[in-house]
Amino acid sequence: MPSLDPILRNQQQQIDKFGWAVTAVLPDNDGDGGPFAYTVGLTRHGYPELVIAGLDPYIAHAILNTAAGRVYDRAERFTHGQHVSDLIADYDTVIVSGPATDALHPGTAFALYGSHRVRLQQIVWPNRHGRFPWDDGYGYPTWVQPLLGRPHQP
Repeated sequence: MPSLDPILRNQQQQIDKFGWAVTAVLPDNDGDGGPFAYTVGLTRHGYPELVIAGLDPYIAHAILNTAAGRVYDRAERFTHGQHVSDLIADYDTVIVSGPATDALHPGTAFALYGSHRVRLQQIVWPNRHGRFPWDDGYGYPTWVQPLLGRPHQP
């Protein structure tokens, strides 16, 4: 396993330049879990880090950069259960706040800021029929898009 020092240095350079960085995590060789990505650096500015799971890393990176830019550059705040209609074309996403899990573990953010300081908000995406992981008929296995939590249900 490579040393984290060069990774942390690179992340810190990105944060110093842009205000945040994005880290992608790919599944390991045993096939457990899917890819996820998260921001690193929003904690430094007092905001929750953002995480998204189950998407191609390039798509996840683009979505996280868009959302992080709104938080960092425009002081927009996302709230638990909020529907956001303009992060993925033609689909709503839902923001879910919650603690890190084994499947969604922001290791670089924890290494830089400590797990006690890092707050997380997940951008949850629907299937092509607009159903979310907590809805009947979602259809994807739970490992595709593990959740930090669920929005409040009526």
